[in-house]
Amino acid sequence: MAKNDAKMSIAVGLMSGTSCDGVDAALIETDGTQFVRPLASVFRPYSDEEQGLLRQALVDARDLKDRTARPGALAKAEDLITEAHKQAVESLLASDKGKKHRPDVIGFHGQTVWHDPANRLTVQIGDGQALADSFGLPVVYDFRAADVALGGQGAPLVPVYHSAIQQQLDLPLPIAFVNIGGVANITFMGASGMMMAFDCGPGNALINDFVREKAGLDMDEGGKIARTGSIDYLVLATIMADPYFRKPAPKSLDRNAFDMSAVMDKSLEDGAATLAALTAETIALGLEHMEQLERHPAEMVVICGGGQHNQFLMDQLRGALDMPVMPADDLGWKGDTMEAEAFGYLAVRSQLGLPLTYPGTTGVAKPTRGGVLAEPSVADNA
Repeated sequence: MAKNDAKMSIAVGLMSGTSCDGVDAALIETDGTQFVRPLASVFRPYSDEEQGLLRQALVDARDLKDRTARPGALAKAEDLITEAHKQAVESLLASDKGKKHRPDVIGFHGQTVWHDPANRLTVQIGDGQALADSFGLPVVYDFRAADVALGGQGAPLVPVYHSAIQQQLDLPLPIAFVNIGGVANITFMGASGMMMAFDCGPGNALINDFVREKAGLDMDEGGKIARTGSIDYLVLATIMADPYFRKPAPKSLDRNAFDMSAVMDKSLEDGAATLAALTAETIALGLEHMEQLERHPAEMVVICGGGQHNQFLMDQLRGALDMPVMPADDLGWKGDTMEAEAFGYLAVRSQLGLPLTYPGTTGVAKPTRGGVLAEPSVADNA
């Protein structure tokens, strides 16, 4: 992975996704354009009590009209998010690989609790200034707001990072990167240079919520529960009748966008199988839409995020797609931490004044900068 002549930065990237399972922290070296080198990563899980608080915050955030408001559990949840991310950074920088490097910047996504771009509103909780003061380092946060304020979807934000990986690994075009986090999203890069991205449908969040409700489990580990169940195709068709799936891209989702009542009376096994099939089918539908625009199918599909470990879901995807489906790990890139790496990369881009979002990725009218910079206001105590 050859470097170019641009200035290199060491960046920490932080991500707490809509699955609400914990904080991914990653350390990368990057120029904010074409070069990126992962250096270290850690995962700081949320306890059952912390997950409960975050789930309540998601409920209390519904239909927010003021992005600064913190009703119900939101204020307490924001303190939790800030502290958990602080602990994740401390663990990362104390790790064998992490302690060899001194970061220049931290990219702090925070926790999305409400996403309503139709009303030009997106809310991520977490105190970027407090994090900057804790480590004596600049922190870039609030990545989505500028795009949403200008009429963009504010999501997904990772496509520009996917593009850097594609260039660095010299992967064939057209190519699709599919991130299966709490919500699933697609980045499609065409042979013509076109880059489009959008949230294609549910990812892990609905599966996690379902198995937690039915069996008190955090997730369907490896897809083992789904593999013993049967897909209810009538329920699948009912959910996929939602108008969202017929909307053109770019588009984005809140994790609670869909009515799940049709699946809640299913058995644990059948519900898990049906929801995994929903994720696979909506990804396939999204890729079909991209291929119609490009008029050429992807040469390969790279899967990242926690969904790559659900083998039942991966089998469903491979059955639905007539192209190679490859976990990012098989390319030597750690798929679980790719989003965290991306926010370190985006932090560097933000400092350089480079765009984070584009008309094809969020629907914003023109390439748009993003992120708010918090400079440390106390002495360096990292």
